[in-house]
Amino acid sequence: MAKIRIGIVGSGFGGIVHAPAFHAHEAFELVAIASPNRADVVAKERDIPNAFSSLEAMLDGIELDAVSISSPPFAHHDAVLLALARGKHVLCEKPLARTVAEAEEMVAAASKSGKATGIGFEFRFDASRQALKELVTNNHLGPLREIEFTHLTTMLRRDSDRKRGWWFDYARGGGIIQAVGSHMIDSVTWLAGRPPRSYTGFSRTANTTRNDDQGSFTSNVADGMFVVLDYGDGLAGRITLDATNVVNSSTLAVYGEDRTAAASGENLAWSKLFTVDANETSELELASSPYDHYKAAQANVPLVLKMLDQFVAKIEGKPNTMPTFEDGLLVQRVMAAVGYEA
Repeated sequence: MAKIRIGIVGSGFGGIVHAPAFHAHEAFELVAIASPNRADVVAKERDIPNAFSSLEAMLDGIELDAVSISSPPFAHHDAVLLALARGKHVLCEKPLARTVAEAEEMVAAASKSGKATGIGFEFRFDASRQALKELVTNNHLGPLREIEFTHLTTMLRRDSDRKRGWWFDYARGGGIIQAVGSHMIDSVTWLAGRPPRSYTGFSRTANTTRNDDQGSFTSNVADGMFVVLDYGDGLAGRITLDATNVVNSSTLAVYGEDRTAAASGENLAWSKLFTVDANETSELELASSPYDHYKAAQANVPLVLKMLDQFVAKIEGKPNTMPTFEDGLLVQRVMAAVGYEA
């Protein structure tokens, strides 16, 4: 089968993660990148043959089968609608949009287009999460009662040195909730296996004044998110995201009446998974990935490669587990409910 000719929109995460992933995946041919500022630079660094200043110029200038949108969240909506209107398959980074209304329009356009679409919730393909999902699906934990996801990070402490830019602008879709909280909401709902019946919570901005090498500036993005979700049938979800912590610690635990399973580490991907019952605690051996050696390029690349396997299957009309735009819309609704909608 001919390779899928793909172009990337976005020179940040697109250059660091998407470019090496598409180069490494046998089903794709990475032929172009579009960015208003750094397309030429990243194209040379990542061995991409064509560079354009915009998605529109890229679509006009070269033949593509698919587009990977990894630009900042404020640009997702227009880029997705344009790519779909031009008949391209679309992979969009999370969060899907800035608002529920934008996300709803994107879902409707995707459905109308008939093209393959997906959202970049690549952490579903982490080995620990895959093992947790298998334990849940095969009822090894008994009736589920709670899914807890706690992520503590030093990223937005008052003395952290993250530079100013769109990331600190709520209106442009910046902030830790969009970047990390979206993954957390998706992980808990994916493990639950159904959408929540209701949800409540709040977001918090503890440190509004920040500093970088240019001096002080004001941040209006949240540095914490606290959510409770009701999935019905006795199952609750609980999410804590705090970016003002003194430690980096991440734990995802599924509590059943017969057994608990928990994975933890310093970041969003983990190397160990434990099960606990009334008698013992056991460490489970995690399956290795044929893509693990690509961690040398960037830690997320092996996860994106596994996700691309599913995106290819979706393009080819085969059974797949690709995260959907509908999944992204659900996450958008939960973020809006906790006070985080641009």
